[in-house]
Amino acid sequence: MISTVVWGTGNVGRAAIRAVDAHPELTLTGVLVHEPAKAGQDAGTLAGLDRALGVAATTDIDAVLNSRPGAVVYAASGDTRPDAALADIVRAISGGAVVVTPALYALYDQRGAPPEIREPVLAAIDAGGGSLFVSGIDPGWGNDVLPLLISGLGSVVEAVRCQEIFDYSTYDQPDSVRYLVGMGQPMDALPPMVAPGIPTMVWGGQVRLMARALGAELDEVRETVHRQPLHTTVDTASMGRFEAGTQGAMRFEVQGIVAGQPRIVVEHITRIHPSCAPEWPTAPNGVGAHRVIIEGRPRIEVTVEATDEGGNYAAGGNATAVGRLVGAISWLADAAPGLYDALDVPLRPAAGRLGRNGYES
Repeated sequence: MISTVVWGTGNVGRAAIRAVDAHPELTLTGVLVHEPAKAGQDAGTLAGLDRALGVAATTDIDAVLNSRPGAVVYAASGDTRPDAALADIVRAISGGAVVVTPALYALYDQRGAPPEIREPVLAAIDAGGGSLFVSGIDPGWGNDVLPLLISGLGSVVEAVRCQEIFDYSTYDQPDSVRYLVGMGQPMDALPPMVAPGIPTMVWGGQVRLMARALGAELDEVRETVHRQPLHTTVDTASMGRFEAGTQGAMRFEVQGIVAGQPRIVVEHITRIHPSCAPEWPTAPNGVGAHRVIIEGRPRIEVTVEATDEGGNYAAGGNATAVGRLVGAISWLADAAPGLYDALDVPLRPAAGRLGRNGYES
Protein backbone atom coordinates (compact mmCIF):
# COMPACT_ATOMS: atom_id res chain seq x y z
CA MET A 1 0.00 0.00 0.00
CA ILE A 2 1.22 3.48 -0.87
CA SER A 3 0.87 5.96 1.98
CA THR A 4 -0.90 8.98 0.50
CA VAL A 5 -1.52 12.51 1.73
CA VAL A 6 -4.22 14.84 0.41
CA TRP A 7 -3.16 18.49 0.64
CA GLY A 8 -6.24 20.73 0.56
CA THR A 9 -9.91 19.93 1.17
CA GLY A 10 -11.86 22.21 -1.17
CA ASN A 11 -13.84 21.01 -4.18
CA VAL A 12 -10.84 19.06 -5.49
CA GLY A 13 -9.57 17.85 -2.13
CA ARG A 14 -12.90 16.35 -1.09
CA ALA A 15 -12.96 14.26 -4.25
CA ALA A 16 -9.30 13.32 -3.72
CA ILE A 17 -9.93 11.96 -0.24
CA ARG A 18 -12.74 9.78 -1.56
CA ALA A 19 -10.64 8.60 -4.50
CA VAL A 20 -7.67 7.66 -2.31
CA ASP A 21 -9.93 5.84 0.14
CA ALA A 22 -11.50 3.86 -2.71
CA HIS A 23 -8.22 2.84 -4.34
CA PRO A 24 -7.04 -0.66 -3.39
CA GLU A 25 -3.35 0.23 -3.68
CA LEU A 26 -3.42 3.44 -1.63
CA THR A 27 -3.91 4.23 2.02
CA LEU A 28 -4.79 7.69 3.31
CA THR A 29 -2.27 8.67 5.96
CA GLY A 30 -2.61 12.45 6.15
CA VAL A 31 -4.77 15.43 5.25
CA LEU A 32 -3.38 18.97 5.21
CA VAL A 33 -5.67 21.98 5.56
CA HIS A 34 -5.12 25.73 5.61
CA GLU A 35 -8.07 26.76 7.77
CA PRO A 36 -7.53 26.20 11.52
CA ALA A 37 -11.26 25.47 11.86
CA LYS A 38 -10.80 22.29 9.82
CA ALA A 39 -7.85 21.03 11.88
CA GLY A 40 -8.77 18.00 13.95
CA GLN A 41 -11.76 17.04 11.83
CA ASP A 42 -11.84 13.53 10.44
CA ALA A 43 -11.07 13.17 6.74
CA GLY A 44 -14.34 11.32 6.19
CA THR A 45 -16.31 14.28 7.50
CA LEU A 46 -14.39 16.73 5.33
CA ALA A 47 -14.94 14.53 2.26
CA GLY A 48 -18.68 14.26 2.82
CA LEU A 49 -18.60 10.55 3.65
CA ASP A 50 -20.99 8.99 6.15
CA ARG A 51 -18.21 7.37 8.13
CA ALA A 52 -14.92 8.28 9.76
CA LEU A 53 -11.63 7.39 8.07
CA GLY A 54 -9.52 7.66 11.22
CA VAL A 55 -7.28 10.41 9.79
CA ALA A 56 -7.50 13.83 11.41
CA ALA A 57 -6.79 16.91 9.31
CA THR A 58 -3.89 19.11 10.37
CA THR A 59 -2.24 22.41 9.48
CA ASP A 60 1.20 21.01 10.42
CA ILE A 61 2.94 20.68 7.05
CA ASP A 62 6.29 19.79 8.63
CA ALA A 63 4.87 16.87 10.58
CA VAL A 64 3.04 15.42 7.60
CA LEU A 65 5.91 15.71 5.11
CA ASN A 66 8.47 14.53 7.68
CA SER A 67 6.49 11.28 7.88
CA ARG A 68 7.79 10.64 4.32
CA PRO A 69 4.52 9.77 2.53
CA GLY A 70 4.81 7.78 -0.66
CA ALA A 71 2.45 10.13 -2.51
CA VAL A 72 0.87 13.56 -2.20
CA VAL A 73 -2.29 14.68 -3.98
CA TYR A 74 -1.77 18.44 -4.05
CA ALA A 75 -5.32 19.81 -4.19
CA ALA A 76 -4.63 23.32 -2.92
CA SER A 77 -5.28 26.14 -5.38
CA GLY A 78 -2.59 27.42 -7.69
CA ASP A 79 -4.82 30.04 -9.34
CA THR A 80 -3.98 32.99 -7.10
CA ARG A 81 -0.83 31.61 -5.45
CA PRO A 82 1.25 29.95 -8.20
CA ASP A 83 4.61 30.63 -6.51
CA ALA A 84 3.44 29.20 -3.19
CA ALA A 85 1.94 26.16 -4.90
CA LEU A 86 5.20 25.52 -6.76
CA ALA A 87 7.17 25.81 -3.50
CA ASP A 88 4.83 23.36 -1.73
CA ILE A 89 5.06 20.84 -4.56
CA VAL A 90 8.85 21.12 -4.83
CA ARG A 91 9.10 20.50 -1.09
CA ALA A 92 7.01 17.33 -1.31
CA ILE A 93 9.02 16.02 -4.29
CA SER A 94 12.27 16.76 -2.46
CA GLY A 95 11.08 14.44 0.29
CA GLY A 96 10.77 11.60 -2.21
CA ALA A 97 7.02 11.68 -2.76
CA VAL A 98 5.12 11.06 -5.95
CA VAL A 99 3.06 14.22 -6.41
CA VAL A 100 -0.05 14.58 -8.59
CA THR A 101 -1.79 17.92 -8.99
CA PRO A 102 -3.82 20.16 -11.31
CA ALA A 103 -2.30 23.31 -9.79
CA LEU A 104 0.63 24.10 -12.12
CA TYR A 105 -0.87 24.97 -15.52
CA ALA A 106 2.52 25.47 -17.16
CA LEU A 107 3.38 21.81 -16.62
CA TYR A 108 0.41 20.38 -18.53
CA ASP A 109 2.92 20.30 -21.38
CA GLN A 110 6.01 19.95 -19.23
CA ARG A 111 8.47 19.96 -22.13
CA GLY A 112 7.43 23.48 -23.09
CA ALA A 113 7.19 24.86 -19.55
CA PRO A 114 9.12 28.02 -18.61
CA PRO A 115 12.54 27.28 -17.04
CA GLU A 116 11.62 29.13 -13.84
CA ILE A 117 8.95 26.49 -13.20
CA ARG A 118 10.48 23.40 -14.76
CA GLU A 119 14.01 23.68 -13.35
CA PRO A 120 13.09 23.78 -9.62
CA VAL A 121 10.95 20.68 -10.16
CA LEU A 122 13.74 18.82 -11.94
CA ALA A 123 16.21 19.83 -9.21
CA ALA A 124 13.83 18.49 -6.55
CA ILE A 125 13.45 15.22 -8.44
CA ASP A 126 17.24 14.84 -8.64
CA ALA A 127 17.65 15.67 -4.95
CA GLY A 128 14.82 13.65 -3.46
CA GLY A 129 13.86 10.98 -5.97
CA GLY A 130 10.18 11.98 -6.19
CA SER A 131 8.02 12.44 -9.28
CA LEU A 132 5.43 14.89 -10.56
CA PHE A 133 2.41 14.47 -12.84
CA VAL A 134 0.24 17.51 -13.61
CA SER A 135 -3.15 17.12 -15.29
CA GLY A 136 -6.01 19.58 -15.56
CA ILE A 137 -9.11 19.87 -13.45
CA ASP A 138 -11.26 21.20 -16.30
CA PRO A 139 -10.81 18.15 -16.72
CA GLY A 140 -7.42 17.27 -18.11
CA TRP A 141 -8.51 13.99 -19.70
CA GLY A 142 -11.07 15.92 -21.76
CA ASN A 143 -8.29 17.94 -23.37
CA ASP A 144 -5.66 15.25 -23.86
CA VAL A 145 -6.19 11.48 -23.53
CA LEU A 146 -9.83 11.40 -24.65
CA PRO A 147 -9.48 13.46 -27.86
CA LEU A 148 -6.24 11.71 -28.73
CA LEU A 149 -7.82 8.29 -28.23
CA ILE A 150 -10.81 9.21 -30.38
CA SER A 151 -8.62 10.73 -33.09
CA GLY A 152 -7.16 7.27 -33.64
CA LEU A 153 -10.57 5.98 -34.72
CA GLY A 154 -10.67 8.13 -37.84
CA SER A 155 -8.93 7.73 -41.17
CA VAL A 156 -8.79 11.49 -41.84
CA VAL A 157 -8.52 14.08 -39.06
CA GLU A 158 -9.06 17.69 -40.08
CA ALA A 159 -9.56 19.28 -36.66
CA VAL A 160 -9.92 18.40 -32.98
CA ARG A 161 -12.26 20.40 -30.76
CA CYS A 162 -12.62 19.92 -26.98
CA GLN A 163 -15.58 21.66 -25.33
CA GLU A 164 -16.60 22.28 -21.74
CA ILE A 165 -20.25 23.40 -21.57
CA PHE A 166 -21.36 24.53 -18.14
CA ASP A 167 -24.16 26.30 -16.28
CA TYR A 168 -22.23 28.22 -13.64
CA SER A 169 -25.27 28.66 -11.40
CA THR A 170 -24.56 25.09 -10.21
CA TYR A 171 -20.94 25.79 -9.25
CA ASP A 172 -20.15 26.14 -5.55
CA GLN A 173 -17.63 28.97 -6.01
CA PRO A 174 -19.62 32.24 -6.05
CA ASP A 175 -16.59 34.55 -5.89
CA SER A 176 -14.93 32.80 -8.83
CA VAL A 177 -18.15 32.84 -10.85
CA ARG A 178 -18.81 36.52 -10.29
CA TYR A 179 -15.33 38.01 -10.19
CA LEU A 180 -13.02 35.62 -12.05
CA VAL A 181 -15.47 34.52 -14.76
CA GLY A 182 -17.40 37.81 -14.64
CA MET A 183 -20.99 36.58 -14.46
CA GLY A 184 -23.21 39.43 -13.29
CA GLN A 185 -20.53 42.05 -13.94
CA PRO A 186 -20.84 45.00 -16.36
CA MET A 187 -20.20 44.16 -19.99
CA ASP A 188 -17.46 46.81 -20.19
CA ALA A 189 -15.46 45.00 -17.45
CA LEU A 190 -13.24 42.28 -18.91
CA PRO A 191 -13.20 39.20 -16.63
CA PRO A 192 -9.72 38.18 -15.40
CA MET A 193 -10.30 34.65 -16.73
CA VAL A 194 -10.20 35.93 -20.33
CA ALA A 195 -7.75 38.81 -20.00
CA PRO A 196 -5.30 38.68 -22.94
CA GLY A 197 -2.86 35.82 -22.47
CA ILE A 198 -4.64 34.15 -19.54
CA PRO A 199 -6.53 31.48 -21.53
CA THR A 200 -3.31 30.53 -23.31
CA MET A 201 -1.43 30.41 -20.02
CA VAL A 202 -4.01 27.99 -18.59
CA TRP A 203 -5.03 25.89 -21.62
CA GLY A 204 -2.24 26.48 -24.12
CA GLY A 205 -0.20 23.64 -22.67
CA GLN A 206 -2.99 21.19 -23.45
CA VAL A 207 -3.18 22.46 -27.04
CA ARG A 208 0.59 22.04 -27.42
CA LEU A 209 0.44 18.58 -25.84
CA MET A 210 -2.19 17.42 -28.35
CA ALA A 211 -0.18 18.92 -31.22
CA ARG A 212 2.89 17.00 -30.11
CA ALA A 213 0.91 13.75 -29.92
CA LEU A 214 -0.59 14.33 -33.37
CA GLY A 215 2.75 15.26 -34.93
CA ALA A 216 1.44 18.72 -35.85
CA GLU A 217 3.59 21.83 -36.10
CA LEU A 218 1.87 24.82 -34.50
CA ASP A 219 2.22 28.20 -36.17
CA GLU A 220 0.93 29.89 -33.03
CA VAL A 221 -1.72 29.73 -30.31
CA ARG A 222 -4.59 32.22 -30.59
CA GLU A 223 -7.43 33.25 -28.32
CA THR A 224 -10.99 34.30 -29.13
CA VAL A 225 -13.55 35.60 -26.63
CA HIS A 226 -17.29 36.24 -27.01
CA ARG A 227 -19.59 37.49 -24.25
CA GLN A 228 -23.33 38.10 -24.08
CA PRO A 229 -25.47 40.04 -21.60
CA LEU A 230 -28.57 38.84 -19.81
CA HIS A 231 -31.69 40.23 -21.46
CA THR A 232 -33.71 39.88 -18.25
CA THR A 233 -32.83 39.74 -14.55
CA VAL A 234 -32.60 36.14 -13.33
CA ASP A 235 -32.59 34.58 -9.87
CA THR A 236 -30.53 31.44 -9.28
CA ALA A 237 -31.04 28.91 -6.52
CA SER A 238 -27.45 28.94 -5.28
CA MET A 239 -26.00 32.36 -6.13
CA GLY A 240 -28.82 34.84 -5.99
CA ARG A 241 -29.72 37.52 -8.51
CA PHE A 242 -27.99 38.48 -11.75
CA GLU A 243 -29.18 41.73 -13.27
CA ALA A 244 -30.27 42.33 -16.86
CA GLY A 245 -27.53 43.90 -18.96
CA THR A 246 -24.70 42.23 -17.04
CA GLN A 247 -22.66 39.32 -18.37
CA GLY A 248 -24.75 36.18 -18.59
CA ALA A 249 -22.69 33.99 -20.93
CA MET A 250 -19.11 33.70 -22.11
CA ARG A 251 -17.48 31.63 -24.83
CA PHE A 252 -13.76 31.47 -25.51
CA GLU A 253 -11.39 29.37 -27.55
CA VAL A 254 -7.69 28.59 -27.29
CA GLN A 255 -6.75 27.67 -30.85
CA GLY A 256 -3.72 25.78 -32.08
CA ILE A 257 -3.05 27.15 -35.56
CA VAL A 258 -1.68 24.64 -38.08
CA ALA A 259 -0.95 25.81 -41.63
CA GLY A 260 -2.92 28.97 -40.95
CA GLN A 261 -6.08 27.24 -39.68
CA PRO A 262 -7.40 26.48 -36.15
CA ARG A 263 -6.96 22.71 -36.06
CA ILE A 264 -6.70 21.99 -32.31
CA VAL A 265 -9.19 23.94 -30.18
CA VAL A 266 -10.04 23.98 -26.48
CA GLU A 267 -13.35 25.79 -26.04
CA HIS A 268 -15.36 26.81 -22.97
CA ILE A 269 -19.05 27.73 -23.23
CA THR A 270 -20.45 28.98 -19.94
CA ARG A 271 -23.72 30.53 -18.82
CA ILE A 272 -25.35 31.70 -15.63
CA HIS A 273 -28.82 30.93 -17.01
CA PRO A 274 -30.08 28.88 -19.97
CA SER A 275 -31.91 31.90 -21.42
CA CYS A 276 -28.60 33.56 -22.28
CA ALA A 277 -26.94 32.72 -25.63
CA PRO A 278 -29.35 29.85 -26.40
CA GLU A 279 -27.85 29.59 -29.90
CA TRP A 280 -24.52 28.44 -28.46
CA PRO A 281 -23.94 24.70 -27.86
CA THR A 282 -25.75 23.27 -24.85
CA ALA A 283 -25.31 20.17 -22.72
CA PRO A 284 -27.82 17.34 -23.18
CA ASN A 285 -28.72 17.52 -19.49
CA GLY A 286 -29.04 21.32 -19.56
CA VAL A 287 -26.31 21.72 -16.95
CA GLY A 288 -22.93 20.57 -18.14
CA ALA A 289 -20.92 18.20 -20.27
CA HIS A 290 -17.54 17.68 -21.86
CA ARG A 291 -17.57 17.08 -25.59
CA VAL A 292 -14.90 16.06 -28.08
CA ILE A 293 -15.50 16.59 -31.80
CA ILE A 294 -13.19 15.12 -34.41
CA GLU A 295 -13.82 16.78 -37.76
CA GLY A 296 -12.74 14.48 -40.56
CA ARG A 297 -13.77 11.18 -42.01
CA PRO A 298 -15.68 9.93 -40.23
CA ARG A 299 -16.84 12.87 -38.14
CA ILE A 300 -16.84 11.70 -34.50
CA GLU A 301 -18.56 13.38 -31.57
CA VAL A 302 -18.40 12.09 -27.99
CA THR A 303 -20.17 13.75 -25.05
CA VAL A 304 -19.34 12.84 -21.45
CA GLU A 305 -21.53 13.71 -18.45
CA ALA A 306 -20.39 13.04 -14.89
CA THR A 307 -22.11 13.82 -11.59
CA ASP A 308 -21.15 13.39 -7.96
CA GLU A 309 -22.13 14.66 -4.50
CA GLY A 310 -25.84 14.17 -5.03
CA GLY A 311 -25.98 14.74 -8.78
CA ASN A 312 -23.80 17.85 -9.03
CA TYR A 313 -22.12 18.24 -12.43
CA ALA A 314 -19.23 20.41 -11.20
CA ALA A 315 -18.46 17.84 -8.50
CA GLY A 316 -18.61 15.09 -11.13
CA GLY A 317 -16.13 16.93 -13.33
CA ASN A 318 -13.79 17.37 -10.37
CA ALA A 319 -14.16 13.71 -9.43
CA THR A 320 -13.22 12.43 -12.89
CA ALA A 321 -10.20 14.72 -13.09
CA VAL A 322 -9.11 13.64 -9.62
CA GLY A 323 -9.70 10.02 -10.57
CA ARG A 324 -7.20 10.43 -13.40
CA LEU A 325 -4.62 11.88 -11.02
CA VAL A 326 -5.12 9.47 -8.13
CA GLY A 327 -5.29 6.54 -10.53
CA ALA A 328 -1.82 7.46 -11.80
CA ILE A 329 -0.11 7.21 -8.41
CA SER A 330 0.67 3.50 -8.42
CA TRP A 331 2.07 3.71 -11.98
CA LEU A 332 4.24 6.67 -10.98
CA ALA A 333 5.44 4.84 -7.87
CA ASP A 334 6.69 1.99 -10.05
CA ALA A 335 8.25 4.27 -12.68
CA ALA A 336 11.63 6.00 -12.45
CA PRO A 337 11.66 9.38 -10.68
CA GLY A 338 10.78 12.09 -13.16
CA LEU A 339 8.55 14.84 -14.48
CA TYR A 340 5.66 13.32 -16.44
CA ASP A 341 2.76 14.56 -18.56
CA ALA A 342 -0.45 13.03 -19.93
CA LEU A 343 1.33 11.44 -22.88
CA ASP A 344 3.63 9.55 -20.51
CA VAL A 345 1.14 8.32 -17.93
CA PRO A 346 -1.31 5.65 -19.13
CA LEU A 347 -4.99 5.81 -18.33
CA ARG A 348 -5.48 2.43 -16.68
CA PRO A 349 -8.61 0.38 -15.92
CA ALA A 350 -10.09 0.60 -12.43
CA ALA A 351 -8.43 -2.66 -11.40
CA GLY A 352 -9.68 -4.00 -8.08
CA ARG A 353 -12.58 -1.55 -7.85
CA LEU A 354 -15.30 -3.24 -9.89
CA GLY A 355 -18.27 -4.06 -7.66
CA ARG A 356 -16.95 -2.16 -4.65
CA ASN A 357 -19.64 0.04 -3.12
CA GLY A 358 -17.50 3.13 -3.50
CA TYR A 359 -15.64 3.89 -0.34
CA GLU A 360 -15.42 0.66 1.66
CA SER A 361 -11.85 -0.35 2.44
